[in-house]
Formats: sequence, structure tokens, C-alpha cells
Amino acid sequence: MSAPVSTIPDGGLADCRTLILGIGNLLWADEGFGIRAAEALNAAYEFPEDVRIMDGGTQGMFLLPYVRGATNLLIFDAIEFGLAPGELRVIRDGDVPQYMGARKMSMHQTGFQEVLAAAGMFNDYPERLALIGVQPELLDDYGGSLTPCIRARIHEAIGVAIELLEQWGIAAMVRRESPQQTELIGPDEMAIHSYETDRPV
Repeated sequence: MSAPVSTIPDGGLADCRTLILGIGNLLWADEGFGIRAAEALNAAYEFPEDVRIMDGGTQGMFLLPYVRGATNLLIFDAIEFGLAPGELRVIRDGDVPQYMGARKMSMHQTGFQEVLAAAGMFNDYPERLALIGVQPELLDDYGGSLTPCIRARIHEAIGVAIELLEQWGIAAMVRRESPQQTELIGPDEMAIHSYETDRPV
């Protein structure tokens, strides 16, 4: 299990007021939505230095120090809402934990529900919390990428995220250049283009 990767070097936890977290599993098709949405947000926008964008993967309790350090927490994830595939929902504040455990599609969901509970026990629960979730179409395709239906919703999810962040007083700036290697939120070989191009057919 690799350590979480973010756009801010280790040691900057105390300076991170806003955590934008993509969680899920890239190896199981639409389960990778959260990470791909975070990647796309990072590729398109720059943020103030106290904003961290992170690939949380399936890290579970390893994310606790990051969550405890955040005043604002925004999550991207694939969630079993019982809706039509591709439908987006925004869940806020106290309603978020119940959706993180609505249906155990993979190990990360129960783990992250526990992360939020643990943060609360330490009295370090985020002041603002929002989940941008998508109803997945396909999960049982090991090694598969996002389905076209889910990939098509990433742009909309990013727009929703920008609006939420603006409500929280956080301004996003459109990137004029591609992110540098040090700004990537995950290994370059796992970026969606490389992942889809290099994986066996």
C-alpha cells in the first residue's frame, strides 16, 4: 500500500486548511471516479497554498492525519445511491458519513467512514464537509478504466467542486501550463492516458 500522494510536500499538514480528496480504486472501473476527478481538477486549476488535492486511493485510516488537519474537506467518490448510472449528487456535512457506507463496494468506503468518526473523536472534524458522488455503471471489471458514462460526468463534477469551493471562500485559478511532476497527485504511469494506453488488452 503506497502512501497518499498530494500536490503539497509532506510536512505541510499544519498549513492545509482545505483538503480535496479523491478516493476509490483505479483498478475497478468506475470505482476510480474519485481519483480521476481529483486528477482532472488538479490538471485544470491552481489553488492557494493552503489547499491540498490528494489521491486518497483506498488508504482508509492512513488518511486520518490529513482529515484531522483540514478545516474544509471536499470528497470525490463513486457511491451506490440507487440512481441511474452517471447521476451526480452533492451531500453535505452531517449527511456525508452515511453515504460513505451506503453499500460496501470496496474496502475504502467503510474505512473512510471510520476516518470521519475517528476525526470526530479527536475533536478535529472538518468545519465544512461535502461529498460529490456519482452513481457508478460498472465495478466488476478488474483493470478496466472508467466507463464512458462516468467519464463524461467528470467535467460536471469539477464545475460543482469549483462552485462549492467558491462558497467556502476559496478561489480557483485556471492553469495556464500543465502541472509539473511535483504537482501531480499520483504516479505519472497511473494517469488516465498512460493507464489506458499501456494496460494489456
